[in-house]
Amino acid sequence: MSRTRTILIWGALALVSVIPIVAATYSPFLAWRSPVYIVAGFTGIIGMVLLLLQPLLAGGYLPGLSALRRRHIHRWVGGALVAVIVVHVVGLWITSPPDMVDALLFVSPTPFSAWGVIAMWALFAAALLALWRRRLHLRFRTWRLGHTTLTSVTVLGSVVHAMLIEGTMEIMTKTALCVLVLSASIKMLADLRVWAISTRRLD
Repeated sequence: MSRTRTILIWGALALVSVIPIVAATYSPFLAWRSPVYIVAGFTGIIGMVLLLLQPLLAGGYLPGLSALRRRHIHRWVGGALVAVIVVHVVGLWITSPPDMVDALLFVSPTPFSAWGVIAMWALFAAALLALWRRRLHLRFRTWRLGHTTLTSVTVLGSVVHAMLIEGTMEIMTKTALCVLVLSASIKMLADLRVWAISTRRLD
């Protein structure tokens, strides 16, 4: 791959990552929010950016990275994703405990809450499966299928969650980011054929 194309790909990724965050700083909703709520909201945006990185790393679409380095970065980004979601949830809990209790119990009147909680638990399960892969003695194909299923639920839940919320994120940049997250995830699933099961295993 040419140096120019490499620079263009990384530059485009940087823009896609930064623009939604910058656009959110101009949201009129911030004027009436507490600092804790603002931090919680922006960690949610960062979480969406990290969700975009994961399939790009897993699929090997980012140039200049060896397979080993991609795996290492993928793990670190996964850990960072868990961390920002924890901050996101804790921040919302601090600002409005009753709303968070309703969301966690799936009795909230706002549909986006349920999608966010589903995405959160799927993410935590995917992270735990990654950490316990050796302890569970799972074959790679079985582990990858389980991990990918959970991360797919995370992506779908997060995208629906984000699109249903009328809040800090600017609508155009939010939509573009969500489309990119879905597109990258679908392409990665198709290219890696993670759903394929060897017929020899079924005979």
